[in-house]
Amino acid sequence: MNERASAPGGLALIEALVNTLDVESGADALGAPENRERFALAEGDVDAARTLREALRAACLAHAGHGTCEELDALLADAPLRVSVSADGAAALRAVGPDVLLGRVALAVAAGAADGTWARLKACEADDCRWAYYDRSPAGRRRWCSMSVCGARAKMRTYRARREV
Repeated sequence: MNERASAPGGLALIEALVNTLDVESGADALGAPENRERFALAEGDVDAARTLREALRAACLAHAGHGTCEELDALLADAPLRVSVSADGAAALRAVGPDVLLGRVALAVAAGAADGTWARLKACEADDCRWAYYDRSPAGRRRWCSMSVCGARAKMRTYRARREV
């Protein structure tokens, strides 16, 4: 449904993870072997990844002005991250431990928070969509993943509601 390029940097991972569920049809691609491999998940990790995915969707909705990020905050509190310093003094934050996906998501959120891109990762306002997208609009106020689909539907509903009154 997204008609634009994916999110920049590590946010593309988050966007891809959130979009493994098609809210309208209910199709969940996260359990497929190719997606387990893509997100470095063992078969037993899929339920935790689904919980993380929905917490990320809630955060994307919060960026669009709907809801809160409390569940994601709680999940990221356990993110396995470590600051490492190389022999030449360069410092880097990296994921460690058994929960690779949570660590990768935490790194992406941290990088996005540092460069100001995290708040532009949003979820479509349409209840039957909720697709994650990166808001590249100058004002950062996009409401739908696609103006030609979800935006057009919403505007048509509003138009029809006004005409019925």
